[in-house]
Amino acid sequence: MGTRIRQQKRGKGTPKYIAPSHRYAGELGYPKKSSYAEVIALLNSIGHQAPLMLIKDELGKESLLPAPAGVKEGQEIKIGENVPVDTGNIIELKNVPAGIPISNLERRPGDGGKLVKTSGTSAHVIEKIGNKIKVKLPSKRTILLDGNCKVTVGKLAGGGRKDKPYLKAGSRHIAMLARGKFHPRTHGVAMNPPDHPFGATHRRGKGGPTTAKSNAPPGQKVGKLSKKKRKK
Repeated sequence: MGTRIRQQKRGKGTPKYIAPSHRYAGELGYPKKSSYAEVIALLNSIGHQAPLMLIKDELGKESLLPAPAGVKEGQEIKIGENVPVDTGNIIELKNVPAGIPISNLERRPGDGGKLVKTSGTSAHVIEKIGNKIKVKLPSKRTILLDGNCKVTVGKLAGGGRKDKPYLKAGSRHIAMLARGKFHPRTHGVAMNPPDHPFGATHRRGKGGPTTAKSNAPPGQKVGKLSKKKRKK
C-alpha cells in the first residue's frame, strides 16, 4: 500500500504544513472613523514580504499597514478626502491623480486592503470611468475599482528584497518554512509509484491520464478536475 501523498499531508495539517501565524505581527487593516494617525513603530513580520508600520489614531486604536518607502517613526499620517497626496497618507482612490504610485488597495470599500501588498511594488491610476477608477497593477494588468476604496500613497518599502540570492538551499528552506510553505517541492513525476499517482515513469511524463475521477479518494485525486456531466 502506498504512503500518504503530499496533498493528504497538507490537508491533514501536520506541523510541517501549518503556517506559524502565532509569530506574525498581526492582521492588517485600515483604521475606521479616523482623520489622522501617528507612526509608532516600523516592524518586520515573517508572514509579510514588506515592512509594516504600526499606527495609532486619535481614538487610541492601533492598526497595522504595509509601510511605504520613506515613512519614518513619529510621522503623522492624514486620513480622509481633503488631505494632501503625500507619501504615507491614506486617501480614497477617486482623489488620487494619475501617475501617483499607490499601494495596499482595497478591492471593495471597507475590506482593509487586498491588492499591491508585496515589497517594492506600486500601482497607478490610469483614468476615471464614471464612478469607477481604472488602475494599472504591478503585473501590467488593469482593473476597475470603486472610487471609494482606500489606498496608501507611495511605493512599498523593501524593493531590493530579491537582489540578494539565497545561495544555499537550507536558507531558502528555512525562509519558506517560516511562512508555512514546504521547500523544496518535488514533482510528482519524479517520485516512486507508492508516493504519487504520477510516479513510475522513466521520463518526466505523467504516464497515464491526468484527470481524476469524481469519486476518487484523496490519495488519488491529483491532476485535473473531472469533467462534469451535462444535464439532458
